[in-house]
Amino acid sequence: MISVDDLDTELLSALRHNARISVSSLAAITGASRATVAARIDRLVASGTIVGFTIRTGHETRSAGVRAIVMIEVLGKLADRVADQLRGLPQVRALHSTNGKWDFVAELEDRDLASFDETLRRIRLINGINSTETNILLKTSKTGF
Repeated sequence: MISVDDLDTELLSALRHNARISVSSLAAITGASRATVAARIDRLVASGTIVGFTIRTGHETRSAGVRAIVMIEVLGKLADRVADQLRGLPQVRALHSTNGKWDFVAELEDRDLASFDETLRRIRLINGINSTETNILLKTSKTGF
């Protein structure tokens, strides 16, 4: 990993917001020349600081009627078994292992509240899950890193 300075940070921030932004626009935003911006982006890519450019579609954030974060506490040494079962549920978009009280954080997406309720019921019935805490996501104002 290379050292990232203020110009690199500005470029990364602008690219996170819009990966398709032109070099000319980036130069105007940062006050650097187009050649400098192009060279910096090439350096960030070559170093692995930037590993790709992507898009997000509105469909990804609006397709589900209900999105939520579910914190999950697992009994004993059943974490691997529980994780396998959670990964098998199509409504689980991402599964993160964590430290502290909660062993897992699951990102759920479902078509409506009735389906979401059924998904939560299925999760709570998985052998090895001790407790859960669910937070429904109301609005997303920033995605990505």
